[in-house]
Amino acid sequence: MKENLLKCGVIGVGYLGQHHARIYSELEGNVLAGVFESDADRAREISERHQCPVFSTIEELAETCDAISVVVPTDKHYEVAVPLLKAGCHLLIEKPICETVEQATEILAAANGANALVQVGHIEHFNPVMSYLEEVVTNPKYITAERLAPYQPRGTEVGVVLDLMIHDIGVVLQLVGSEPVDVRSVGVSVLSKTEDIANARIEFANGCVANLNVSRVSSKKVREIRVFQSTGYLSLDFMNQAGHHVAVGLEGLSKNEVPIEKGEPLKLELASFVESVKNRKDPKVGGELGKTALDLAIQITSQIRKTMD
Repeated sequence: MKENLLKCGVIGVGYLGQHHARIYSELEGNVLAGVFESDADRAREISERHQCPVFSTIEELAETCDAISVVVPTDKHYEVAVPLLKAGCHLLIEKPICETVEQATEILAAANGANALVQVGHIEHFNPVMSYLEEVVTNPKYITAERLAPYQPRGTEVGVVLDLMIHDIGVVLQLVGSEPVDVRSVGVSVLSKTEDIANARIEFANGCVANLNVSRVSSKKVREIRVFQSTGYLSLDFMNQAGHHVAVGLEGLSKNEVPIEKGEPLKLELASFVESVKNRKDPKVGGELGKTALDLAIQITSQIRKTMD
């Protein structure tokens, strides 16, 4: 093994974590140094698939790795992340960063104390659709987003706001670049103990309004966003990485397909994380943005829970 290779590890190699392991094993300039997984059979399967060691404790993995993906359930993020950061590991923590703003504050403090980087897994920020939006959205007035998914037990340790809506919360915060000043939310429980369908209307200090709809009891998958500004509007599909732009011109409205170069968002995300660690630069989606998105998601969740009581 070459000494200049970044040694990467994964904690939790379930449905999503297996892809972190796969991509680390494929990316140039780093090596998949090992995994930790509480399910011994699953750990053995991933180890054999990628020819990497399995570690019996998180502490042993931390001693071996420079950077680690934390891909465990949200309610375990805090207890896993803080010791790793104190050990000096750079972390990519899957979204949301953790369960509470207080925990997020402690995670960031541990990172600062150890001079370690924290990137939060808001994967849509690495979707080519988002790259296009960041180029062309200048002064959004109104944003609508719809994120629907069929029901599955995975992820239901949190409500649909922290499970799905937080993706769009992060996207909107980035695009609007202004402070939320008014939030109004509704939601209902269908199959889980928490909200499975939710809507949030967010008004920002600069006058922009965002309307976010999510459901995890839908018959189909949808990941769409529409952005309206004075020059026209954009209608884009995060899942299919396609869409169109309706522009306002001298001769009226003109509709054009958006030129998007497709790519695997998770691979782009992990490549960006590795680059940030190697070059010691701030991640595109750092801990502060993750904390801000969590804060707003908790506010929305709290409003919903009050109406559900």
